Amino acid sequence: MDELVKLISNIGFPIAVSVYLLTIFGGKLDRMQASLDRLADLIESALHINGSVVTP
Repeated sequence: MDELVKLISNIGFPIAVSVYLLTIFGGKLDRMQASLDRLADLIESALHINGSVVTP
């Protein structure tokens, strides 16, 4: 039983830090994904000039 308590106490801190970082960076990752989607749309619209597709 003591070994189980030690295992949980040793592993519990890294799990808590991981959950904290995921919650903090989760919102930032969502905003970054939205920015990347917007950039992809802008690039796609820039490649369509006068109704024809310009290939890079």
